[in-house]
Amino acid sequence: MDELVAVARHGAPVELTADALRAIQESHDVIAALAEDTEPHYGISTGFGALATTFIPLEARARLQAGLIRSHAAGTGPVVESEVTRALMLQRLSTMATGRTGVRPITVQTYAALLNAQITPVVHEYGSLGCSGDLAPLAHCALALMGEGPVTDADGTLTTAAQAMAEAGIEPVQLVEKEGLALINGTDGMLGMLVLALHDLAGLVTVADLAAAMSVEALMGTDAVFAADLIRLRPHPGQQQSAANLRVLLEDSPIIQSHRGPECTRVQDAYSLRCAPQVHGAVRDTLEHARLVALRELSAAIDNPVVTHDHRVESNGNFHGAPVAYALDFLAIAIADLASMSERRTDRHLDAKRNDGLPPFLADTPGVDSGLMIAQYTAAGLVAEMKRLAVPASADSIPSSAMQEDHVSMGWHAARKLRRSVDALRDVLAIELMTAARSLDLRAPLQPAVGTGAVRDLLRTGVEGPGPDRFLAPEIGWVSAAIRSGAVLAAAKGAVAGLN
Repeated sequence: MDELVAVARHGAPVELTADALRAIQESHDVIAALAEDTEPHYGISTGFGALATTFIPLEARARLQAGLIRSHAAGTGPVVESEVTRALMLQRLSTMATGRTGVRPITVQTYAALLNAQITPVVHEYGSLGCSGDLAPLAHCALALMGEGPVTDADGTLTTAAQAMAEAGIEPVQLVEKEGLALINGTDGMLGMLVLALHDLAGLVTVADLAAAMSVEALMGTDAVFAADLIRLRPHPGQQQSAANLRVLLEDSPIIQSHRGPECTRVQDAYSLRCAPQVHGAVRDTLEHARLVALRELSAAIDNPVVTHDHRVESNGNFHGAPVAYALDFLAIAIADLASMSERRTDRHLDAKRNDGLPPFLADTPGVDSGLMIAQYTAAGLVAEMKRLAVPASADSIPSSAMQEDHVSMGWHAARKLRRSVDALRDVLAIELMTAARSLDLRAPLQPAVGTGAVRDLLRTGVEGPGPDRFLAPEIGWVSAAIRSGAVLAAAKGAVAGLN
């Protein structure tokens, strides 16, 4: 999965092995032999979808393949992110390299050359139903392979595929039997977005642990509930991991030590503090389930029809996106709850009735200053949007292709909304970190623990401490960017050992 992120997000090159090229040629030889057969073979000498019973004569098949791509490149709406397009291209390349699709080596090599030249086809938000593959998105990529349609070049400049390929010295491909179908029949877009989301969420769930630790500390909570023997009573792996992080981050905290004695009258903390390992841990376990789905899908060869090991060409249903779609929707539900708990902790910091002696809204002069009041509004708005995005896309299905494709996964849509949820989660956590850091400052002369203090100190390099009201949007943006870059986690991991 790291390789996909490297290619999609950071432009790492791809290379086809000799074994892959040999397997590709062998499967194409099977298709080439069937192309001469007078018996119809789906995707080779027939139409597609509901037109699968229509026999196509030999002289019309080149037109059939090119027409398939042109007609299926029917996307509309906003252009998706370049990393998403590159991820789906890499996954289609991976499937073609298995030697199960019947394409020619030159077709696969040219597809790889587009990736390596940073030529990225323009793919739109709408057009895939997540069944029979991410058809429209992949068709826009195949169109570029043919030297047609719009692309962006290595500099991100919008141009034509023909011009970008000419400048890169890449010859467009004229498709032959089966190749058009092989280029568009896979779950590559939704899978690429799942892998990218898993990469981002692996860090964000640890940031959530960090934010929770800062809030527990700054709100004069207790770390006793995170004790290993208590957590082991409910042996979910994710819960163990999040609780361990909280223990590491809060170890020897002077703030917590200041109220640990018998004079402390608080019986137990609110759920958003006390139950952080349980909720954060459940998110971790959901990530593990989704990662298992992704790993299985990454090893798959998805096409229809497919060339088998014993050279049969068989129709199948492996292009249905249900396994990936369910995982995408499950993640959207889990991280909406993670964000909801974070926002509740932020709100506690700002409420003078619940923040154990801190000023209302952490304002410098309450009444004159509003402090972080509206930052919580922003977090609440983001959480509300995430709850809407948590409604499963995969619970829906709209039949297509004259009822031949009468049940679809909507996995592409599940992936698109998950991307928005991941971005929203990052901002919600940024607001909690910013708020908790101000609360920690207001506890002076008491000092935070080493781990939480290191993050507070990092934030102070880009966000001022308590004081009169100021423009908050750039500060939220700065913290969110520090999370995205990995700086926040690096600060914590540089201060304490064992954080994961």
